[in-house]
Amino acid sequence: MEVFFVLYTQICSGSVYGVEGRIITVEVDISNGLPQVNIVGLPDPAVRESVERVRAAVKNCGFTFPMERITVNLAPADLRKEGTAFDLAIAAGILTASGQLKSRLFQGLLVLGELALNGELRAIPGVLAMVEQARLSGITKVLLPKSNAAEAACLEGMQLFGVTHLSELSNAAVDESAWEQLRYRADCSIDSASMGLCKEKGIGSDDFGDVLGQHHAKRALLIAACGQHNVLLSGPPGTGKTMLARRLPGIMPPLSDVEALQVTKIYSAAGKLPGGIPTLMRERPFRSPHHTISSAGLIGGGSIPRPGEVTLAHRGLLFLDELPEFSRSALEVLRQPLEDREVTISRSRAVFRFPSHFLLAASMNPCPCGYYGHDTDEHRCVCSELALARYRAKISGPLLDRIDMHIEVPRPPSTEGLKSGMNSAQMREIVLAATERRNARTTKGSMRPPAELAGASLRKAVHMTREAEQLLRSAFDNLGVSLRAHDRILKLSRTIADLEASDCVDSQHVAEAIGYRSLDRKLHAI
Repeated sequence: MEVFFVLYTQICSGSVYGVEGRIITVEVDISNGLPQVNIVGLPDPAVRESVERVRAAVKNCGFTFPMERITVNLAPADLRKEGTAFDLAIAAGILTASGQLKSRLFQGLLVLGELALNGELRAIPGVLAMVEQARLSGITKVLLPKSNAAEAACLEGMQLFGVTHLSELSNAAVDESAWEQLRYRADCSIDSASMGLCKEKGIGSDDFGDVLGQHHAKRALLIAACGQHNVLLSGPPGTGKTMLARRLPGIMPPLSDVEALQVTKIYSAAGKLPGGIPTLMRERPFRSPHHTISSAGLIGGGSIPRPGEVTLAHRGLLFLDELPEFSRSALEVLRQPLEDREVTISRSRAVFRFPSHFLLAASMNPCPCGYYGHDTDEHRCVCSELALARYRAKISGPLLDRIDMHIEVPRPPSTEGLKSGMNSAQMREIVLAATERRNARTTKGSMRPPAELAGASLRKAVHMTREAEQLLRSAFDNLGVSLRAHDRILKLSRTIADLEASDCVDSQHVAEAIGYRSLDRKLHAI
């Protein structure tokens, strides 16, 4: 009787779903039969095409590609697989199952990497998320492209083996001591408890010291940075709205250690992580999409959804220049991330959740021509009442309610005597001092900024004088603000009090907060 020998092996690899890593088991079975390679387990075209990349890489590195029936299964089989991160694991599985590499080399090892036809290893996106998931699963060793090793080195407690070419595995198969030569040793790592990070970068080149005048707008942005409040800048063209918004991240509080890891993981999953830096991202993201962006581009999408702009702006700033020029559908999808701080995208096989905790800064002209209420001898508004109503109606009331501050940025009457005022470094010191006072006042270790408070936690954090309560009640009764806008005024008042080093919210704090809620009344008055 003829005996058929079936050779089988399995190797751990990974994939990214949303911004989180998943461990994928690559199973390889080699049996007698017609020479062919089948990949099962819901692979996408990029995964199915890995057969040809692996075949060429194996031959060009001096190995022998088995001329038998090869079946590759990607488990769990009910999840759709995409990307090129499985190339190295598939090649290692085939070489192990055919007896050309020792199986014990890959025990307890996460294998990641894309293969070139000549056997070189290319960098892949999402390494940080996959390595973090491996650590949570008890896997402590990772074989990956050397160009990705610096990124993975941000996580402490992992043994990293960086390779540049598939042929390097043949040396390890002959002499296991050569395996240690592949070990990657980083200059900087993160402690698993304290998440200690490398030295933080300083404020960027955009400085508020470059802005002449507009002290009211700078004061408002100081409040926005301290309390993480959404802000809308309104004014005629050329008054500095974009210039002001671009300098806002430079005065925001620095990223905490956990936030830095979250941001870096998102950019890794999106394939936008700056290369060659063995640290986490320490600067707050700044995203400014064009007004032609689609809804999917803004919140994410795809068969396996990818992060959108609201997720890429996580823990940073999302700037929407010329807000009414964005499509109504794109603006309306901002409601959920502004309220829930995350985006939920459902597909038939899975539900994906993307973090989207960002500060929204937007700008707009007062009318289509840009000069309504700001006429000069050179420029006069030519918009009809109908055109003005249509322009302002592009911003819905519910969306406007979710923007805490509406700031007028007028054209200065003259350039004489304009001073820059405080620069970014000075403004940031004020924000940090207010943040420290808030953290010292907050009990039970909760350090959330006022914009994140709601319900009982908001009422507990805001202690108001009787005059402040009466003023806020009068504003609600007489100005027609919504209940959501009422809470936004309450949050703004708490932030202003923090900036003034006051434990109690006074009437002057409430009055200033009410002054930042004027635009919604103007929009609905037309």
